[in-house]
Amino acid sequence: MFYGNYQEKDATEVEIPDIRQEVFAAMMRFIYTGSVDITMDIARDLLKASDQYLMEELKRLCQGAIAEGLSLENVANILKFSEDAYATSLKKSCILFILKHFAEFRRRYSDLIQGIVPTIREYFLEMLTSI
Repeated sequence: MFYGNYQEKDATEVEIPDIRQEVFAAMMRFIYTGSVDITMDIARDLLKASDQYLMEELKRLCQGAIAEGLSLENVANILKFSEDAYATSLKKSCILFILKHFAEFRRRYSDLIQGIVPTIREYFLEMLTSI
């Protein structure tokens, strides 16, 4: 954007909308150092920003950090987030977590099963067609 034929090329300031300061700082740290500390308070926003700016390695790291924090209490919410954020690795982690803990998940959240089963079915169809 600074070297192409974009308006930002000649700007003295560039506004980066919809990114919190700490998320932007983490993104810049990753760009310059290749590493970043992904805390749970910025992980989702950092994943969205890395997707928006096509930073695939950072997106992969964010998906892994979020997946490490999966629990029965948050997996349905994170599964929905993974679909919205086009985070296929995180989506896979959520599905595998649900399957691993299915009996407990079904017991606690029977009302969510109907909404999640189609996503699991779709995942298995994708896996089977790729074989």
